[in-house]
Amino acid sequence: MASISQLYIYPIKSLGGIALQRASLTSRGLEHDRRWILVNDNNEFLSQRYLPQMALFEQQLHEHGLFITYTSTGKNLLIPYLPQTDVRVCVDVWDSPCTGTLVSTAANEWFSQMLGISCRLLYMTDDSIRPVDPRYAGSGHITSFADGYPMLLVSEASLSDLNSRLDVAININRFRPNIVIQGTAPYIEDRLRHFEVAGIKFYGVKPCARCVMIGVDQQTAVTSTEPLKTLSKYRKAGNKIYFGQNIIHNGRGEIKIGDELTVTQLGEELQF
Repeated sequence: MASISQLYIYPIKSLGGIALQRASLTSRGLEHDRRWILVNDNNEFLSQRYLPQMALFEQQLHEHGLFITYTSTGKNLLIPYLPQTDVRVCVDVWDSPCTGTLVSTAANEWFSQMLGISCRLLYMTDDSIRPVDPRYAGSGHITSFADGYPMLLVSEASLSDLNSRLDVAININRFRPNIVIQGTAPYIEDRLRHFEVAGIKFYGVKPCARCVMIGVDQQTAVTSTEPLKTLSKYRKAGNKIYFGQNIIHNGRGEIKIGDELTVTQLGEELQF
């Protein structure tokens, strides 16, 4: 029986993830996931794709806010859960326009100092609505500053299959999933169209195309051509390489490690 084996959120987009035992579902996905984003002076979002050292920021959920530690220096910062300004900023996330609110001058200065570039921290407030692509997910679904959809699902079996092809095994955190499942065949996530967990309905809407970011070691920030090079040999369609499934959901509630998946609809296998 398929079940949830790991849960992760990434409150500030592209920084280190937080492993959870349980997570609350909101209309945008898992609570706190990618509600913050760092942008440069041109309001372009920052990413490990170009700044792999962003992986070295550890995030923790504290009672009064988000606690960030930059592991290369040991310096830290507490960020309140709500922004301290009312200054709105427009930012595009992969050609999807959305709005964030500046968090604070202190946060801007701290991240600018740690990263060595001028940047600002934004928070997506509840009244900032960013719809997902209706071509894949239909209307009425929203997301945060994630690349395009509320959640990403990966199976342990898929990672095991990939690792069997690599010279050096990698951790699942390279793929920055929200939900990891066990007890399945490899790449079953490709075919998941409709399933339920804890009475909440989930829908697979689009396989996740991967980029050079999965080559960033999340513990050291060292970059590599793997695993993208190996994935390109057997998971490439057109000019894109796929690993994982973007998912949406209906309903709210809580999911936790150990919860079983009830699969109600499977699609066809992807062709590569």
